[in-house]
Amino acid sequence: MPITVPDGLPAAAILRRENIFAIPEFRARSQDIRPLHILILNLMPTKVATETQLLRLLGNSPLQVDVELLQTATYTPTHVSAEYLLRFYETFDEVRERRFDGLIITGAPVERLPFEEVDYWPELVDILEWSRENVWSTLHICWGAQAGLYHRYGVPKIPLAEKLVGVFEHTVEDRSDPLFRGFDDRFRVPHSRYTTVSREAVEAVPGLRILSTSPEAGVYAAATADGREVYLTGHAEYDRQTLADEYARDVRSGLTPALPRHYFPGDDPARSPRLTWRAASQLLMQNWLNYAVYQETPYEQVSGPVPGSSPQAA
Repeated sequence: MPITVPDGLPAAAILRRENIFAIPEFRARSQDIRPLHILILNLMPTKVATETQLLRLLGNSPLQVDVELLQTATYTPTHVSAEYLLRFYETFDEVRERRFDGLIITGAPVERLPFEEVDYWPELVDILEWSRENVWSTLHICWGAQAGLYHRYGVPKIPLAEKLVGVFEHTVEDRSDPLFRGFDDRFRVPHSRYTTVSREAVEAVPGLRILSTSPEAGVYAAATADGREVYLTGHAEYDRQTLADEYARDVRSGLTPALPRHYFPGDDPARSPRLTWRAASQLLMQNWLNYAVYQETPYEQVSGPVPGSSPQAA
């Protein structure tokens, strides 16, 4: 089944060229099927690139998925035009009276700031609180995962001596969890961050389970038993070139960035990186949509109070 994207969204043309099954809104309205409604809070400055990465993964599901894009009202990004945001994005005030099957909160390049000093932190806290009763499952990515763990459970982020960047090997720690159903013993995930969370702090949270870790990157995935909160510290959605583009950007800015580890063949940034994580990334997204969202969500419509729901554990 297809993913539904807003009419005219630039990512739609990219997905069609890649043979990802995406249909425009006008056609989706004629489908006699209950689609999943997924809201994406895109906090990345590279809006179009992040949209495309996430839609690519969502589009490889047998389920029909309707996607809406959310921006913060308290911070205006500088890498995309106001017209683009007005056309394709909504603000929290425009969706707060609705409910969604799933919410994705992306990373953001603000991890070296204390959470409370981020311009849109109060708004993000409001969204996290709203999601307890209006979203069935929330998928937090990178800084979005650290922000969720901090707000909900007080798990602190820990500054690293140097940036953790590269494509690292991971293992599944809890094979009983359906989020990692079908995974190989070892799989790879890109990471790009200056901070981390400790295993001990995550393990101390009642109701949270660590599902996957990496010897080099630490805790990768944690979730509640009911799948309503999923935290991923890496960037499974990244493209082949994303880390290379970040590295080249920093070099052009006069910085001396660390070379992404296990990424460029022969550690030569002039060579094209190998794409070694796409299959695992697609499987993880499909498992989240199927087992954490589709199989569990009680919603038959996307407005009004949630019948019989209980808030997610605080």
